[in-house]
Amino acid sequence: MTEWPKITSPWAKDFPALETKVYGKDLVYLDTAATAQTPTPVIDRITRFYQKDYSSVHRGAHFLSAKATEDMELVRTQVADFINAKEPNNIVFTKGTTEAINLVANSYLRPKIATDDEIIVTEMEHHANLVPWQLLSDLCGANIRVWKMNKNGLLDTAKLKQLISSKTRLITVTHVSNVLGQINPVEEVVMIARRHGIPVLVDGAQAVMHQKVDVAAMGCDFYAFSAHKLYGPTGTGVLYAKSKHLNEMVPWEGGGAMIDQVTLPIGTSYGKAPWKFEAGTPNIAGILGLGTAIEYLEQIGLDNIASYESKLMAYMEGQLSSVPSLETYGVSQGRTGLIPFNLNGHHAFDVGAFLDRFGIAIRTGHHCAMPLIKQLGQSTVCRASIGMYTQSSDIDSLCQGLTRIHQLLR
Repeated sequence: MTEWPKITSPWAKDFPALETKVYGKDLVYLDTAATAQTPTPVIDRITRFYQKDYSSVHRGAHFLSAKATEDMELVRTQVADFINAKEPNNIVFTKGTTEAINLVANSYLRPKIATDDEIIVTEMEHHANLVPWQLLSDLCGANIRVWKMNKNGLLDTAKLKQLISSKTRLITVTHVSNVLGQINPVEEVVMIARRHGIPVLVDGAQAVMHQKVDVAAMGCDFYAFSAHKLYGPTGTGVLYAKSKHLNEMVPWEGGGAMIDQVTLPIGTSYGKAPWKFEAGTPNIAGILGLGTAIEYLEQIGLDNIASYESKLMAYMEGQLSSVPSLETYGVSQGRTGLIPFNLNGHHAFDVGAFLDRFGIAIRTGHHCAMPLIKQLGQSTVCRASIGMYTQSSDIDSLCQGLTRIHQLLR
């Protein structure tokens, strides 16, 4: 392997899970794209809620309920500021990116779409941004039009222009591919769509932890992401939507907290957005954890994290190039957070299992992106993904492990 200057994360000490031993070896965690590890301040905030402030929100007259409600609504403001949404009421709390996209499919598009109308999706989407539209298509008789990648795994906006028609009702695109790590030209997509009056949904699950997101500058109609990709807890997510859409969208789920008046047998009226989309008791601890994760990241500075990760990505590209019989996919330019690869001649699951015995955690499989994997000519792919806590020594361990596997199995 090439000798590179060592890169040490000043933030790794904040993540207690990284001290775990796996089969007697120090954990090397390279699966951040699936779930980012959680820093101590977030863990402490969740613990404090359960120990000191535990109560339900919105429906209680007592102190704990009022405090929990106020704290949760403050996080809504934090999230709005974090992505530069116009106002807090543009933020809907969900279980994650998947629920956020399903909410748009069922609450926004389903009442509008008709037989033979069209939804444009890209070939590189996560299943969470494909299957909801397929379900809607089956239900309403709409057509899915696929914006295909070029041979390098990039999206050419000229092809998008060719797909748009008078029947196009939505364009949906991932901000960053969860397989290739490619940053897509979402601003240009929105500009093209706007000329035709077509709304755009952006799946931001793989973007928010690596770069500053500005939905106002982007101009998108909807933006979705998950807390657990952002160094926060699982089971919590965000849907940003423009006010004009939220105000006309109908509720998808019914229950407590989303109503105005309930009458029998019919005639129930609903509350205002965003609360009419948050039926039932929310994941309060998760939402508070998301708020603390945002505080933590903003104290460090997303620009500082992006600069650090850029150096680490270059390091990983260089070191992986020295591993014998290794094939990577996609292009390095415009890539962030992860590198997909296979060790030629060896199944990805076997490679992942061997690395696990060395204490190295990567992701293997189809990555909930079967159409993309098929387009690569593969059935499974390995993926190493980094975070703000990843260090050059982790990359060294990965490359040493891969080299050893090659030597053992060749």
